[in-house]
Amino acid sequence: MTHISVLKGESIDGLAIKEGDTIVDGTLGGGGHTFEMIKRWDNKIKIIGLDLDIDAKGRTLKLIGDVPCDFTFVNAGFQDIDKVLENLSIKEVDGILLDLGISSFQLEVAGRGFSFLKDEPLLMTMKKDLTPDDLTAKEIVNTWEEENIADVIYGFGEEKYSRKIAKKIVERRGEKEIETTFDLVKIIEDAVGGHYKGLRIHPATRTFQALRIAVNSEISNLEKVIDKGFNCLKKGGHMSIISFHSLEDRIVKRAFVNLKEKGLARIITKKPIIPKDEEIKDNPRSRSSKLRLLEKL
Repeated sequence: MTHISVLKGESIDGLAIKEGDTIVDGTLGGGGHTFEMIKRWDNKIKIIGLDLDIDAKGRTLKLIGDVPCDFTFVNAGFQDIDKVLENLSIKEVDGILLDLGISSFQLEVAGRGFSFLKDEPLLMTMKKDLTPDDLTAKEIVNTWEEENIADVIYGFGEEKYSRKIAKKIVERRGEKEIETTFDLVKIIEDAVGGHYKGLRIHPATRTFQALRIAVNSEISNLEKVIDKGFNCLKKGGHMSIISFHSLEDRIVKRAFVNLKEKGLARIITKKPIIPKDEEIKDNPRSRSSKLRLLEKL
């Protein structure tokens, strides 16, 4: 299976890479953005790829093959970018690239319950090897209070029927533990399926998005990586962030504006860059993506 990187050319062009630069690909995924940079600059730049999913390393190395490069993989989340660079004895970098979308591998291969179209264990975690302390979607739907579940679904999924869904989740778990994605899909459809008739969006879309965001602390981690990553950028360094839903985009926009108002940065994209029609046709998943670019002053 091939993962198609979204806004690949635009996001890399926005980094304004030069020979000798050090770039952090904070969301390695399938390695598409990293491989594009390697193809353009060979081993004339240094790339550090981060991912919580250890399988991202193998996917990327397979893609790179025998192409000469200076590539280092670190099994870590991008929110720890400062610690990663410190451990590598790197004080500053020239560019940071973040593709916040969930990859095709995670949706179709990982088996961790990201997709409501596949019957899988209800995990939704980016980590492959879990510890007893790691939060899962199964824990949320089976143990959290109804009000807290509703708040997550509304806050992170912008689902207006969050109360109905949360109520139905609590009712069903009283009868039988909710274990798989299809268990949850059935509950959501029973709760609000009629409200979604005739709409293009599946009734489970927003709830699954919300649970995934909650499980992986995606919002707080995004705020952390913008702050920490900006501090790790050299003057003149660029940050390139691709988001896929309005909640993420608002956070990126707000953070960039805040840095600009403090006189610390220049916003390169007055309006976010969106995919061209041709890209959306080739990769329908790209249709909601937005790219924002920032330069450190």
